[in-house]
Amino acid sequence: MDTWMRFMSNDGGVVFGRVENGYLHEYDSLDQPVPTGAVLSLRTLTPLAPCAPGKVVALWNNFHALAAKLDKPVPSHPLFLLKPPGSVIGSGAAIRRPAHYAGKIVYEGELGIVIGRRCRNATVDEAAAAIFGYTIVNDVTAADLLNENPHFPQWCRAKGFDTFCCIGPAILSGFAWRDARVVTTLDGVERQNYPLADMVFSPAEQVSLISQDLTLEPGDVIACGTSLGVGSIKDGATVAVSIEGIGTLSNVLAVGGQDVAAANAAAVPA
Repeated sequence: MDTWMRFMSNDGGVVFGRVENGYLHEYDSLDQPVPTGAVLSLRTLTPLAPCAPGKVVALWNNFHALAAKLDKPVPSHPLFLLKPPGSVIGSGAAIRRPAHYAGKIVYEGELGIVIGRRCRNATVDEAAAAIFGYTIVNDVTAADLLNENPHFPQWCRAKGFDTFCCIGPAILSGFAWRDARVVTTLDGVERQNYPLADMVFSPAEQVSLISQDLTLEPGDVIACGTSLGVGSIKDGATVAVSIEGIGTLSNVLAVGGQDVAAANAAAVPA
């Protein structure tokens, strides 16, 4: 298993590579994982989201336990929406409450699949080979907007605000996802703890089926959906999502009016 991260260097450039013993072994890019030969101390680098997806495909109703609680049928094809690239931030960056929105903001701790090669109409085996690795996602939602208009559920608007897709802190290749759990805490209190083995569609099945609908590109992320324990975040609260082996993704919901531009440097694209 290798751990991959993305950073901003002192000169403002973005570097990507394999992390080992406090150093970044730089590679050209995620889709061209060729070592450059440069080795950089992590102490000189500022962490960013570990990839810069062109799109984030976010699943709904992909866990048997949650489907049972909601009394929803298990889907025959992944149910998904898209989150825009501008919604992505890294671990340590602040989630910003939209200025015009005073309603409920919700966390969803999830596993994220990072695509490593272009993928279209892939078989399950081809899809498995197209997965670069796995990361952690907090799929943030302005919940009160979902059904604000009774004639049109606003999934993309509610989930697409700037800073509403937290990704990180790293990408882990060779990850044994079936043995792992997602643990989400809110100000240190556990709110979610569920097994990834309960997924309706395995990661390879997700990639294969979604690739029948749209082309997946290197760096794109599939958020695998969440299970039981979703809840709201109060201003100033910290949400931390952990998956053993990948790490902990931690973000604060910024108090209204707070200047968080510097903290949100993790949204800088590659």
